[in-house]
Amino acid sequence: MPKMKKGRIILESERIDLTIKRLCYNILESHDDHADICLIGIQPRGIHLADRIYAGLSEISNFETIYYGKLDITFYRDDFRKRETPLKASSTEIDFLIENKVVILIDDVLYTGRTVQAALTALQDFGRPKRVELLSLIDRRFNRHLPIKSDYVGLTVDALNQAYVKVNWAELDGINNVLLFANKEEASRK
Repeated sequence: MPKMKKGRIILESERIDLTIKRLCYNILESHDDHADICLIGIQPRGIHLADRIYAGLSEISNFETIYYGKLDITFYRDDFRKRETPLKASSTEIDFLIENKVVILIDDVLYTGRTVQAALTALQDFGRPKRVELLSLIDRRFNRHLPIKSDYVGLTVDALNQAYVKVNWAELDGINNVLLFANKEEASRK
């Protein structure tokens, strides 16, 4: 078991599972025609939520095909050249065109909106979607720098600007939960 960092748990594993199931049903309720839907997880951490949404929709729906991809936004970020330490790029795995499809972008935390802006720019390489929707497990609604809003939200967190929300995924962190820290430095302490 990994060493637990100090922080307040705001979602435990069981609640995350229930929240993901609810998000899957929200998607099904919003779309009568499922043939034109595609799910795209934003690398690196959004894909763990996207994997679970994809599995949940596959389990509870009668979709014949669910288009599913993973999008790396590293080189589309507005802070890419401003960092002291270069970002490590992930792979993009989209083997279909998004032309005239409803794209559901998936990320774990919506904070400033800059990640989503980069993802929207990167999506242009794969066609022109009919519509783009956003699904996020955590929405920090009072910290937006850009006018971006989630269509599907697991939990809304109203926290101070310096507060930090960390989503832990079992495959990366050894546990599924969501923690709220007073600041990013507190979250990075071991």
